Amino acid sequence: MKSVLQRIGYMMSCWLSCPRHERLNAGPTENHVETFLKPGDVLLVEGSSRFSVVIKYLTQSSWSHAALYVGRDNARYFGAQDGECFIEADVAEGVRLVGLNEFNGCHLRVCRPVGLREKEVEALIQFVGSRLGHRYDLHNIIDLARYFFPLPPVPQRWRRRFLTLGSGDPTRAICSTLIAQAFQSIYYPILPIANDTLATSADLIATSNDRLLTQRHYSLFTPRDFDLSPYFAIVKPRLMGGFDAHQLHWREPIDSSSL
Repeated sequence: MKSVLQRIGYMMSCWLSCPRHERLNAGPTENHVETFLKPGDVLLVEGSSRFSVVIKYLTQSSWSHAALYVGRDNARYFGAQDGECFIEADVAEGVRLVGLNEFNGCHLRVCRPVGLREKEVEALIQFVGSRLGHRYDLHNIIDLARYFFPLPPVPQRWRRRFLTLGSGDPTRAICSTLIAQAFQSIYYPILPIANDTLATSADLIATSNDRLLTQRHYSLFTPRDFDLSPYFAIVKPRLMGGFDAHQLHWREPIDSSSL
């Protein structure tokens, strides 16, 4: 009976991971992007699958997926092939290694943790690497839906008490919770709790360094939280290479007299 349910679950996850008819038009992912990535960077992805639509709807965000850049050397240690350098939790295949080409045609954002030491980065990568092969936790999506759209409505500070926080199976994860758990394992902040409430980005910026913070449960994190976090820098590879708007070639010449 269990194998039948697992097969049905796998078929459902394959259906959810299929792209919709309306595809994004972000163009091919530029190969030079990886040149500016560092191990520990979080790559946010605006996906186009049915599952991505659900995530974006629940979180009211463009970002539906997250992957951790581990670098080619670390990836080879984990058995990577053909340019695989990211670890992600895929809804159908579970936690796996993928290359940058996996995200072709998608809008991307690079979020970089600030101030991590080399040993902390190594511990972070070892944490996610040890989870390779784990399955995706679809139960967590139900919990997120209950958190963002509680029925009956309850104050936000009480919502955490009504969550079952995923299936409870340690061999299951979802993309953002896997990465959040990894960062929390080295005590790096994402959006910690202050004063027994979920702090906003503005609250966290104003929080002094000597103030006690509490970690949120890792299963409550979504991809957008890495974008909102004041502790992650936004890296734009095109600008890192030395961007000059005056060097761009336009189809229609600019009328200098109008400037």
